[in-house]
Amino acid sequence: MPSRFTLTTAILLVLAGTAARADTIRIGVNEPLTGAFAASGTYVVNGARIAADEINAKGGVLGKKLELVIEDNKSNPTEAAAVAEKLITSDKTPVMMGAWGSSLTLAVMPKLAEYEVPMLVETSSSGKITTSGNPYVFRISPPSALEAETFAPTVAKLGLKKVDFLVLNNDFGRGAAADFGKMLKEKGVTVGLVETMDQGAQDMSAQLAKLKASDSDTIMITSAVDQLVLLFKQMSAIGLKKRVITTGGSQNPDQIIAQAGSAAEGTMHLTTFLPWLPEKTPDPKATEGFISEWKKRGFQFAGVTESFRGYDGIRAIAQAIEKAGSAEPASITKAFWSVDFTGLNGPIRFAKSGPAGKESGQSKPDVYLIEIRDGRVAVPTL
Repeated sequence: MPSRFTLTTAILLVLAGTAARADTIRIGVNEPLTGAFAASGTYVVNGARIAADEINAKGGVLGKKLELVIEDNKSNPTEAAAVAEKLITSDKTPVMMGAWGSSLTLAVMPKLAEYEVPMLVETSSSGKITTSGNPYVFRISPPSALEAETFAPTVAKLGLKKVDFLVLNNDFGRGAAADFGKMLKEKGVTVGLVETMDQGAQDMSAQLAKLKASDSDTIMITSAVDQLVLLFKQMSAIGLKKRVITTGGSQNPDQIIAQAGSAAEGTMHLTTFLPWLPEKTPDPKATEGFISEWKKRGFQFAGVTESFRGYDGIRAIAQAIEKAGSAEPASITKAFWSVDFTGLNGPIRFAKSGPAGKESGQSKPDVYLIEIRDGRVAVPTL
C-alpha cells in the first residue's frame, strides 16, 4: 500500500507540474550568475524579471503568464551550451534569451540550430554571431562593427592620432579590437599595440607596462566592469595617464566610480543606454518607469546600464510570441521578423544579417559616448 501511494503521489505531482506549465509560457534565460561575468549577468536577469512582471500584471501574453526559467552558465562556454540544451530538452522552453558574453553565445548557437529554437541575444557584440548563418539568432545589442561605425564621426573631434588596445582574449575582446582597429585605420589613425588578457586575470601589470611605454595617445579597452575597476586602479598606481575609451557597453560607469574612485577620472565609455539623462533617451517615459521600478526593488542605480538589456530582451520576446499567436519555436522564429517597438535604447526591429537564406536578425540600437568627470557621469561636449 505505501508503495502504491508513493507511485500515485508521484504521478499526481507530475501531472500537476505539467498542468502548471500549460498555464504559462516559458522563456529560457541563459546568463552568467557566477564566474567572471556574474555581476553583469545578474543585472540582466533582474531586468528581465521586471519586464516579465510588468507583462504578467497586464494579463501576460496570449492569455498566459510568462515564466522565466533562469539558469547559470557560470561564465563558461561549455556550461552555456549545456544550459541551452537543458532549457530546450528538459525545460521545454520554446525561446531563450542569452548568453551575455560573445564566447558564451557562440557556444550556444549550434544548439539553436540543432533544435531549431530561437534566442534573443541581449548583450554579445562579436560580429560572428549574426554573420555565421544561424537563422535562430536575433540580437538587440550592437555588434562591435556597428559600435565602431557609430563612434567613427567622433574620432576627429577627439583628435585621436595613435591608439593601442587592451582587450579580453576572447571573441568579445578580439572582435572589438579588429572592428575598431579597421575603422581607425580608415580614419587615418595609427593602430599600435593590441594587448590581451584573460577574463579572470587580476594582475595586468605586464600589459600596462607595455602600454605606458608606447607612444600612443589613447588606449581602447574591452572588458567587463569588475576587471575595468582593477585596470583603472593599476593604471593609476603606475602613473599611466593616457586617454582611455572603453567599448562594449558593459562597463557600468556608476560601479566604476564607486569602486575605482579617482582612478577612473577622465575615462570615457561607449554605452548603449543613457539612464543619467532619461529625457535624452528614445522613450523617456519608459526609461523613467524602468528606473523607478529598479530602485523600488532595492537595486543600486549602477545596475541599470546592464539590466535594461534583460528588460528590453524579454519585451522583444513577448512581442514575438504575441505576433506568432502561439508558443511554438517555429512560429516565434518567424514572428521575430515582425517585432517593432521603441526600446530603452532605440528602435527594436530586426534587419537581415549573414548568408542569404540563413540570415540572423540584427537590431540597431543607439550608442553614446560618456565621460567620468568630477566623480560623475557626463556627456562630453565635442
